[in-house]
Amino acid sequence: MRTLGGGSATRLGADALLLATAFVWGVTFVVQKDIGDLPPLAFVAARFAVSALAVAPLAFLERRRVGRALEPRAGRLAVVISVMLFLGASLQQAGLATTSATNAGFLTACYVVLTPFVVWALTRARPRGVVLAAGAISFAGAWLLATGGGPAEPPSAGDGLVLLADLAWAIVIALVPIYLVWTERPLALAFIQYAICAALAAVASAALERAAPGAFIGAAPAILFAGLVSGGLGYTLQIVAQRHTPPAEAALILSMESVFAALAGAIWLGERLTVAGAAGCGLILVGAVAAEAAPAFSARRTARV
Repeated sequence: MRTLGGGSATRLGADALLLATAFVWGVTFVVQKDIGDLPPLAFVAARFAVSALAVAPLAFLERRRVGRALEPRAGRLAVVISVMLFLGASLQQAGLATTSATNAGFLTACYVVLTPFVVWALTRARPRGVVLAAGAISFAGAWLLATGGGPAEPPSAGDGLVLLADLAWAIVIALVPIYLVWTERPLALAFIQYAICAALAAVASAALERAAPGAFIGAAPAILFAGLVSGGLGYTLQIVAQRHTPPAEAALILSMESVFAALAGAIWLGERLTVAGAAGCGLILVGAVAAEAAPAFSARRTARV
């Protein structure tokens, strides 16, 4: 697997896109709490159907520009990424039923610990020590919430579901750069993963839930925001940005969504952090900043030598 990357300006721009994605995802945790009587899987199906429709014209234009169909191996990998997105989104949404937006945001950040090891298993690329250390710091912050440091204390079943979703998120972040090495078709991946995720969630919802038509109307604002902003914009920005930012570092920047989730939860839902929860927020910030500052420090030290 060749290294994704580019100049420092390109990397900085990609990191800025990832930070914007983290902001969008963090705010979306608050939106996902307000879906009324709509069951979790039905909400996932609806939001990603909206995302697929939003990205479809862009994916079509990309297809015309490239002038050829997606390679079979890239198509198969896109399906795997789509299934992981479905698992992550569904588990996370189910977890939000019994945990706070703040806790869900912080606990989701635990994928920063898993991502380097998933990348290692897939590519044999050993994670750098600073990335592992930064991931451990971020995990410590999430642990403070998982043990009752946040608004959802004591720990709930929702906390466990959000933690289970982390493995799926880590796999998605690790696989996206591999897909981008094989093909320069980020918008195709965005459309495929949204469409497959929506279809899988719809089938699962039909089998396991009862969603009244009126529930979709009541949850329409949340569906549109999550579908257009979090999905159509946020997930697409993530895919584009990962052309230049390695997956482990990308995971650490995206973990900032937990901070934005806490701020949004405090502003719109009146959620408040305990001292332990605030300490967890600080640790997440330290982990993300450390991972981002380390490459610049290393480059400066090499230049001096």
